[in-house]
Amino acid sequence: MTPPQQRGASPRTSADRLGRLLNLVPYLIARPGIEITEAAEDLGVTPKQLREDLELLWVCGLPGYGPGDLIDMAFDGDRVTISHDAGIDKPLRLNPDEALALVVALRMLAETPGIGGRDSVERALAKIESAAGDLAAAPVAVRLPANQEKLNRVRSAVDSGHALRLTYYTAARDELTERVVDPMRMLTVGTFAYLEAWCRRAEGTRMFRIDRIDAFTELDEPSRPPVEAVPQDVSAGVFRPGPELPLVTLRVGRGGRWITEYYPVEQVEREGAEWLVTMRMTDLGWAQRFLVGMGPDVTVLGPPELVERIREQATTALDQYAAPHALGADRAGGR
Repeated sequence: MTPPQQRGASPRTSADRLGRLLNLVPYLIARPGIEITEAAEDLGVTPKQLREDLELLWVCGLPGYGPGDLIDMAFDGDRVTISHDAGIDKPLRLNPDEALALVVALRMLAETPGIGGRDSVERALAKIESAAGDLAAAPVAVRLPANQEKLNRVRSAVDSGHALRLTYYTAARDELTERVVDPMRMLTVGTFAYLEAWCRRAEGTRMFRIDRIDAFTELDEPSRPPVEAVPQDVSAGVFRPGPELPLVTLRVGRGGRWITEYYPVEQVEREGAEWLVTMRMTDLGWAQRFLVGMGPDVTVLGPPELVERIREQATTALDQYAAPHALGADRAGGR
C-alpha cells in the first residue's frame, strides 16, 4: 500500500496529526518492538513522517517536563518500543475552569441559529452540567455573535415563507450585488451561518453568508423555489471546487502552508523546504487579492493570466513607491 503522501495527496492537517499522535502511544504500547515501516503502513503515513511524529512525542508529556514526565522510547535498529507513556493512558479529568468553559461554549452553540445536531449539543451540555454540579448554575453571560439580530430577522423571513431582496457582498468579485431570492433553509457550516436560497438572478441554488448580507427586505410574495432547487451537500464544506474553475499552481514557503489546511487543494508536492500546491479558485480576481496579501510566502506559477496580473500589480506598486523619491530628487536638484 502506498501512503497518501507518496501518492501526491494533500498533507495532513494539524488536527489529523494531533489525532494520530494521541493514537500512536497506545498503538505502540500494544506492539512493542514493531518495525517503523510496518507501523507507518498501518497508520497511512510515510516512515519519514512517522519518525517526525516520534521525535515530537519524545518532547511531549506532563507540565514540568522533567525527565520523568516526558514520553520515552527505545530504538533497536528500525524497531521502536515505548518505555514510558507519561500518563497519556490515564482518563481525562476536567478541572472547574475547563468544565465551565465547556458549559458556556455549548450554551452558545445551542443558541446559534441554523446549527446542525442541536440534540447532540443539548445532550452533551446536560451531561457536563450534571458533572459540574453547582458550578454549572453560576450566572454566566453568553454573548452571541454581533450579527445575531440579522440572523434572527433572516430566520423569521425564512420561517414566514417570504421571498427576500438582498444587497449582498460577493467576495470573489469584491462587489455589492442586488438580487431576489427564494429562501430554502438556514444552516451553519464551520464558524459561519448561511442562507441557502434559489437565486432568481443566477437561476440556481446559492449559499449566502449572513455576515455578507449588507441589507435585505422581506417581500410580500411567497418564497417559491423551483423543483430543481435541491439543497447542497455541505458535509465536506460549502466550497466544492469543480473542474470548470481555474487551476492555480503555487510555490508555498513554510509561512504559507496553512492554506493547505483551510482551503481544498488538489495536489501537494514537497520540494525541499517548499511545497508545490495546486488548487482551484472561484475567480482569478479574488485569487489575485488573496495571493498578493500572502506576500513572499507564496510564489504564483500559473495560470499565466494570474501571474501577469500579479506582476503588473507589483510593478505599479513599486512605481508608486519610487515616484515620491524621484520627485524629492528633482526638488533637491533644483535648489
